[in-house]
Amino acid sequence: MLILGKGDVLAVLDGAEDRVVQTVSDAYAAHAREQTSVPHAVFLRFPGSPRDRIIALPAYVGGERPVAAVKWIASFPGNIDRGIERASAAIIVNSVDDGRPVALVEGSVISARRTAASAALAARLLTTGAPDGVRAGVSLIGCGVINFEILRFLRALLPVESVTVHDTDPGRADRFVSRLTGLKTTIAAGADEALAANRIVSVATTAATPHLSTGPCRPGTVVLHVSLRDLDVPSILGARNVVDDTGHVCRAATSLDLAQQATGGREFVHHEIGDLIIGRAATAHDPDGVTVFSPFGLGALDAALAAHVLDVAEARGLGVRAPGFLD
Repeated sequence: MLILGKGDVLAVLDGAEDRVVQTVSDAYAAHAREQTSVPHAVFLRFPGSPRDRIIALPAYVGGERPVAAVKWIASFPGNIDRGIERASAAIIVNSVDDGRPVALVEGSVISARRTAASAALAARLLTTGAPDGVRAGVSLIGCGVINFEILRFLRALLPVESVTVHDTDPGRADRFVSRLTGLKTTIAAGADEALAANRIVSVATTAATPHLSTGPCRPGTVVLHVSLRDLDVPSILGARNVVDDTGHVCRAATSLDLAQQATGGREFVHHEIGDLIIGRAATAHDPDGVTVFSPFGLGALDAALAAHVLDVAEARGLGVRAPGFLD
């Protein structure tokens, strides 16, 4: 058993944004081609603590580098007030030959960066053909780890020059902006101001129920609805909706699940991102409406990126071996 801690994972992934995006894109393509097995995530919740949860995401990804893995990720929003990160995670990677566990990998970095890579990839796809100015500005609602990583990957893929941020905690917004270099930065007084400021908007909050409308968005806006429960039902129904997997995202009280309950169907979902990647469907920037990308966060992405980290780590001699773990 190889154990890879956070430092090992960072050593592999820091500065490797292009490789992470390619890994995520390949995993989406494999999912679209039915080369994956991705059971529904299992939510462990705690009586009296509705915001806290631990989620298990098992997955298999086939192709040239098959992998089976499960991510066990905790989200405890109260950790932020304790001075520690909201999310923590571990990924167990199993052999696809005999099923035995071969690695335990720190998962919070992998989870954050695959999330960020998927959002940036969607932004690039969904602004294809847009004027240069559309890709030059980004608004971030929620000043936590996920939006920091999303901005990192957006800058790797798009010609981002300016960023507008908003957080319900002004101090957190100030600290977020203080970490940014090489960008024109603005702190918005409210979410509506941030929604209207730019035509790429990333929403990554800990909200459990809808609290935003896309009404303030300008025509041609792409909303990366990463935290899934922020947009109200009319906003979902009025948008062009792109998801990672319709069955996964229309559950667990997401905004799309609420839209499904309101309409009795899923006709409001227009595309899955894997179909766009493999060319089964085509889409370009919509200059007249609002496009919403809602990724549930498929375990296939975690598994694929964990496999990449494991392969590079073994080649570099990173991590700690635990001999006799099984025998």
